[in-house]
Amino acid sequence: MFEAVGVLAVKLGVIPSDFSYAGLKDKKAITYQAMVVRKVTPERLKDIEKEIEKKRMTVFNIRSVNDSLRLGQLKGNHFDIVIRNLKKQINDSANLRERILEAIENVKNKGFVNYYGPQRFGMGRKVHTDQIGLALLKSEMGKAVKLFLTPEDLDDPVNRAKKYFLQTEDAKGTLSLMPEFKVRERALLESLHRFGMTEEGCIQAWFSFPHSMRIFYVHAYSSKVWNEAVSYRLATYGSRVMEGDLVCLDEDGDDEHFPNNKVHLVTEEEESANTYAIHQVVLPVLGYNIQYPKNKVGLWYQEVLSRDGLQACRFKVPTLKLNVPGCYRKILKQPHNLSYQLIEEHDIDVKAEVSHVDEATLSLLISFDLDASCYATVCLREIMKHDF
Repeated sequence: MFEAVGVLAVKLGVIPSDFSYAGLKDKKAITYQAMVVRKVTPERLKDIEKEIEKKRMTVFNIRSVNDSLRLGQLKGNHFDIVIRNLKKQINDSANLRERILEAIENVKNKGFVNYYGPQRFGMGRKVHTDQIGLALLKSEMGKAVKLFLTPEDLDDPVNRAKKYFLQTEDAKGTLSLMPEFKVRERALLESLHRFGMTEEGCIQAWFSFPHSMRIFYVHAYSSKVWNEAVSYRLATYGSRVMEGDLVCLDEDGDDEHFPNNKVHLVTEEEESANTYAIHQVVLPVLGYNIQYPKNKVGLWYQEVLSRDGLQACRFKVPTLKLNVPGCYRKILKQPHNLSYQLIEEHDIDVKAEVSHVDEATLSLLISFDLDASCYATVCLREIMKHDF
């Protein structure tokens, strides 16, 4: 999505920070979302429609509005997904159709663990986004720049340029090697060329990114810790609500934006009386304005902050104008408006002298809605019992 914004910015003669949006979309998907761009007329956007079609992008519903969008300003997302070539787990004697329907109904009724999806961390990359976020929180600006420009083990122009930079710290020379379509990398390098690889120069380089992207890396670190926390919470206490857990008292509240007065610390009496259910339990996403559970999970958080050198962190990075108040996230979520259809397909063996129909394979067409900041990949992983 960031690359799409970069392309639009170049075509429109503005900078990426002139764009605002309510949320981030997956890179490997056909996605639709609303965006607002400043300093651009509807006519100018219409003028570039044909140009950006070459980049497999389309703009529609173009109109003037009064305000920008902000991250989190959405109710949720709708997904239509096709899963092809379905197979049973090895040694599973159950009928495949029955197993699929059982898995879907299980998630529909019981929900899934509300992990942040792997795409939030740059799955498959040598350096994950949470590592960059940790460096920013520790004000290690030069380290964060180098992590951002760390090459993958691939021999292509982009990674050759990154490798050259790490070897030389020559921003000007790296710019000459970096392909034009790598808008973010080029913006950072241009800033480094102008201000140098000093601490102040690296700070200025990070300002070449819009605020939403700078904060994205810090949020990635907080998200990684939350994922580890929910795994620890469930391994330690299971589905029972325990003394010292945090629960949300506002069932209709906006997920992740519960005020502190809507988050309640479970008492010993409430644990004994089974006052609350597991779907009400929340865990804090790191920040300066959150409370921690008062049980083993709270101690775990403190150990992780100590492990990562953030014992005294106030979750503010003034030099980058980043303030991270934190929030609360439910540990379980359920999909809404879930529907599905099994489609039987037949593979045709065209290589055989006489074409014949092989064993029928099943595909699953599944549609559902998820609340904001929930991940379809995580919901699917629970249904399929399979990592992506």
